Amino acid sequence: MRRWLFTLLPIVGVVAAYLLVWPVPIEARAWTAQPDAGYTGVHATNTALAGLKTLNLGGEEGPEHVQIGPDGLLYAAVASGRVLRMAPDGEAREVFADTQGRVLGFDFDAAGNMIAADALRGLLRIDPEGQVTVIADHVGGVPILYADAVVVSRAASAPERIFVSDASMRFGAKAWGGTFEASVLDILEQSATGRILVHDAASGQTEEVVRGLSFANGVTLSADEQTLFVAETGRYRIWAIPASARNLDLSKGPAGGASILLDNLPGYPDNLMRGLNGRIWVGLTKPRSPVVDRMAAQPLLREMTLRLPRALWPIPKAYGHVFAFTEDGQVVADWQDPSGTYPETTAITETPDRLYVQSLHAPALGWLPRPDGLR
Repeated sequence: MRRWLFTLLPIVGVVAAYLLVWPVPIEARAWTAQPDAGYTGVHATNTALAGLKTLNLGGEEGPEHVQIGPDGLLYAAVASGRVLRMAPDGEAREVFADTQGRVLGFDFDAAGNMIAADALRGLLRIDPEGQVTVIADHVGGVPILYADAVVVSRAASAPERIFVSDASMRFGAKAWGGTFEASVLDILEQSATGRILVHDAASGQTEEVVRGLSFANGVTLSADEQTLFVAETGRYRIWAIPASARNLDLSKGPAGGASILLDNLPGYPDNLMRGLNGRIWVGLTKPRSPVVDRMAAQPLLREMTLRLPRALWPIPKAYGHVFAFTEDGQVVADWQDPSGTYPETTAITETPDRLYVQSLHAPALGWLPRPDGLR
């Protein structure tokens, strides 16, 4: 017995030292996670998202953002860095552009150019011929490390503004192994360095709208373009922020007219997409993890997690979930697929005939016919 103890003790000591002191890239911060209400109330478990139809992507995967363009065709940004273009039924599919990066969100400007948030390259303009130009990759000398989502103002009476989320100023997708890997590091660290930027198309200037967000993600504008809605993935919530705000710090909570519209969501909110009849759609890429929530106040445990084999990381299970809300924060539709067959749902692109379901990693584009009950 003594011999076994003398053999095991050094091994245990080495393992303990590794878990405690081996270098990891994060400097975890304590934060407070509200008790998870789970799938109750307006988010009660259902299967309305199950059994999706799919469009073939020709071997591509990860239709993270999907939108109907000004030409009436369907555009989809995929993991390879390409943007695909096809008819709304998936026919006549072709490569519209290849940014050599990873487009996570896009919109169209008044001239018909695609304005894209590329996680590896920054804010891009892609003309109707598919030619790519970098609009901004730095702000005040500070690089845009993780351009994530973008929305372009439409008001003809005001200069065109481009709002883009820079998810993290700590972990860029290019430097940390990809978009998913960088997002995991940022959310585990909770240093809340995400920010929203605005680019003035006329002057060419880019400014900071807000900072202090834990993985700033989806963005969209209110109908009157006075309010910017922002998904803060790492804190399970959606903000309403004055579009006129500049250099506003939200790391301590609401300030400067910014307020939390939807809080304590049952999963990680991603893209925000304007639908029809005042709806805004959001996807929850994964449900919350009780393990992750319990570690909110335990920075050391989160750092130790990264010293474990990746298979032991507390990544939540696959679970399909999208919902729609109004500008005043009322949830008006909630669709789920507990089986997670179609993984990492990021939002819905709503058209009069179909609803396309965006995804981080799916090998096809999910869709469903417009339900009769959706007005």
